[in-house]
Amino acid sequence: MSGDARDGGDAEHDDTAEHDDTAEHDDTVARDGTVARDRDTDHGSPATAPATPAASARRPPVALTVAGTDSGGGAGVAADLKAMAARGAFGTAAVTAVTAQHTAGVDSTHPVPPAEVRAQVRAVVEDLPVAAAKTGMLGDAERVAAAADALPASLPLVVDPVVVAASGARLLDGAGVDALADRFLERATVVTPNVAEAELLTDQSIGSPADALAAARDLRERGSTAALVTGGHLEGDPVDAYVGPDGERRFERERVDTDATHGTGCTLSAAIAAELAGGAEPREAVAAAEAYLDRTLPRGLPYGSGAGPVQHLGATRTDAATPAAGAALRAEIARLERAGPPLADAVPEVGTNVAVAPPGARDPEEVVAVEGRLRATDRGVRAAAGVARGASDHLARLLCGVRAVDPEARAVANVRPTDSAVDRLASVGDVVRVDRREEPADAAGTMDWTAATAMAGRERAPVAIVDDGAHGKEPMARVFGDSAAEAVDRVLLAAGVDAE
Repeated sequence: MSGDARDGGDAEHDDTAEHDDTAEHDDTVARDGTVARDRDTDHGSPATAPATPAASARRPPVALTVAGTDSGGGAGVAADLKAMAARGAFGTAAVTAVTAQHTAGVDSTHPVPPAEVRAQVRAVVEDLPVAAAKTGMLGDAERVAAAADALPASLPLVVDPVVVAASGARLLDGAGVDALADRFLERATVVTPNVAEAELLTDQSIGSPADALAAARDLRERGSTAALVTGGHLEGDPVDAYVGPDGERRFERERVDTDATHGTGCTLSAAIAAELAGGAEPREAVAAAEAYLDRTLPRGLPYGSGAGPVQHLGATRTDAATPAAGAALRAEIARLERAGPPLADAVPEVGTNVAVAPPGARDPEEVVAVEGRLRATDRGVRAAAGVARGASDHLARLLCGVRAVDPEARAVANVRPTDSAVDRLASVGDVVRVDRREEPADAAGTMDWTAATAMAGRERAPVAIVDDGAHGKEPMARVFGDSAAEAVDRVLLAAGVDAE
């Protein structure tokens, strides 16, 4: 996400983190975990949340959505089924209404007869091992009652009280809101209203995260096992307020600079249902779904004339491509290690690293790099350990910043910027110089600023970005490539070593 505040500063050694440079060199496969950007309210310290899919690959759990359609594919049943699949569940559906809908609004709605809603739910739960369900658009009191009658009382249930579409169209009338409160709040394992919906359900005014937390407490007092009031409609960075049997929690994220937000509420609630179906407890399910949404929001699609849809499977595809990216990087590291002593002189004091972005990667934690970097030895260079996802924050941030402009840029490495090295790099393409002494004090982070400065007015990544350093900052050249092989070719070029 833009402006991520986790940048540890501008020191060139930020990449080393906790990795031991003397660790045995192994071939660690790329890690697939993600970190939820949230904080526990009990002590305010950073927290992590699991974001592994709910299901095993052999037999995914079954989740059911009871909701309306969206012919535009971004919300409703379409979003639910895609989010459930992304979180490892087998999605099933009972349709409550058919809408003529797109990114800019709802043109018309055709309610499904209540008897047919009941029949759909019963057809699924009587034949398939449904492990959790969610409700979305129910439309009116009759369909609320139909869904409530048909859903087994023992089934873990996520209640997304869809009242108004993002475009402003009313999707649940007043009598329906009352019926939903009467029939579903006490049955909800997790209820997930946005601010406007929470105000209707609690008769409270919500203008701050503290108000949202108070509303979540009220919803739990009204019978819900857990409540999550989403704060995306409030001013400032979004804060989702959770209250459940396992405590209270604030899920915080920086606001994503995107107009593609159509279906985010459906996506979040469906992901929670998938996690519950996999056996997660409410807080664990919410944390994993929030982490999934953190990775999904920046991947929104610029489709339609209104708010575009989120790309539900984007992060999943990046995860699937990560092992191959790790294997390609290991092969290129081996090539650097075979280059011998002439390469050692190109290694900066802080060491060299090579970072590779799997297809679709947008976050530094999705970038694969060498754990502990490569170090100069009398035999050339040697990697301290294997390769892993999230192993390099510094280079990964620079690569992600460049990829925001040029998604074809897939790899980056750092080398010593001697005059001869820079001349050799310039012989194959553009070399951009950046003066880090000009970095403003309020910059989001050194690498974010470097990427934005170097890419200003460009469409493609340069061969290299060079800076001459500053006080406490080592001069550095960072070479880019559309693959790990191309980036390593340019490391060897800079060192004056013939590529294999």
